[in-house]
Amino acid sequence: MSSLPTRLSLLALCACASAAPLKAQQPDVDALIATLIGETPMVEDARWLADGIGGRATGSAANLASVEWALQRFEDAGVRAWKEPFPMPELWLERSASATIGGDVSYTARVAAMPFSTGTGAAGVTAPVLDAGRGTPADLERLGDAVRGAFLVVETDLLVDVAGLFQEYADATDFETRALPLGIAGIIYVGSRPNNILYRHNASRGPDNTHPMVVMERDAGTRLLRLLRAGATLSVTLHIDIEGGEPFESYNVIAEIPGSSSPEEIVLIGAHLDSWDIGTGALDNGANVAMIMDVARQMRRLGMQPRRTIRFALWNGEEQGLIGSWRYTEQHLDEMERFVMASSFDIGTGRIAGFFTGGRPEVAAATDRALEPVAGLGPFQQIDAPIVGTDNFDFMMQGVANLVANQAPANYGPNYHARSDTFDKIDQQQLRLNAAIAGAVVWEFANMDVSWGRQTRAELDELVANTDLQAQMTMLGIWDDWAEGRRGRQDR
Repeated sequence: MSSLPTRLSLLALCACASAAPLKAQQPDVDALIATLIGETPMVEDARWLADGIGGRATGSAANLASVEWALQRFEDAGVRAWKEPFPMPELWLERSASATIGGDVSYTARVAAMPFSTGTGAAGVTAPVLDAGRGTPADLERLGDAVRGAFLVVETDLLVDVAGLFQEYADATDFETRALPLGIAGIIYVGSRPNNILYRHNASRGPDNTHPMVVMERDAGTRLLRLLRAGATLSVTLHIDIEGGEPFESYNVIAEIPGSSSPEEIVLIGAHLDSWDIGTGALDNGANVAMIMDVARQMRRLGMQPRRTIRFALWNGEEQGLIGSWRYTEQHLDEMERFVMASSFDIGTGRIAGFFTGGRPEVAAATDRALEPVAGLGPFQQIDAPIVGTDNFDFMMQGVANLVANQAPANYGPNYHARSDTFDKIDQQQLRLNAAIAGAVVWEFANMDVSWGRQTRAELDELVANTDLQAQMTMLGIWDDWAEGRRGRQDR
């Protein structure tokens, strides 16, 4: 990678050469880009959010502290901000989890409860454990009626990239759909991370889950499978202590810079403030929270006034099913026609290589134009396809044009939801470059002429029919909410 001064020089040259159609805004956007690439409080904000506050599971004391911290940081920057309450369906926080293997061989293993795993009570739950292979239909057929009342241990591939992460989600959803109705005692996934790093993924049924489910450190899990495959008869005792079970109130943090000539029109840039508490949520998603706050801070410091209102959103409840942004779209339903674009940044600090533009060619073309001032930080390539998995989703399903930053996976996958998601994993130089890209894009969308409006329900149905949206929503357990009319644009 080029040095930071060299990249800044290239940026200045490319911005002057390539952005003639946007000359009226060019002095502002150049100043913003140069400022964001330089030394700002952004990295220190990311450090404090990860190191000082730590893991921020929605509903935890740390999460509530992060809300108040974010409000104060916006206030310190002179940006008007407020918190908006919304209902969460169920509190889920792990107090402790452990596993003991018994039978022909005895040993203990570290485990992490999967979010929305049930607790076991003080006595724990003991059951035979069976080798469920990779959790395929053939594996379940092989085990037959023996699965009733047993823990099933599932083998996983070592995770090396984001593609493997999505496959892991899909495989788990598929397995749980088939296995949970069979009367099993629970599920033990062999950890997919090296060095026995533990992590959390949601149980596919979310708050409707009724089974104990854990991830076991990889070395202990592979040992368990080897013993079973060598003919050992084994049991597992799980102790899982959970705080929760009741609905509660959480908060999104919202800030804005009002527009000048079209303040009723809104361009939104967002990242989720919550994280799982097993690590400190640096890559997922504290770095991008700090980035968005700094974009707001520097726009305000430079006295920039966009044509449209720019709204900055720090979402909560993202990890439990994109709840905060979902409830926001419901609470602001009367504004949906006025949203020009909603963007989300949620893949750590890998280089932004372009954006997912939601299957809307006119938005992809506009994104090409919006990136011209930062052409020197490219190349950029838009992927004109809808994507599910972060806080663009409910805006998309309300018909709002949306962007998701497509970032190089860098070290995101192996540290995702993991104990190792800590501040030292942040690429500080790339975070600054990403801030320049994000700032330029949101600024240009807030000022350019646009040709699109909100999609109708018929257009959304067509988008679902002609893409893999249904498969993506099914993988993340939110298809039924859309199909049964609880989520997204329902007027026809």
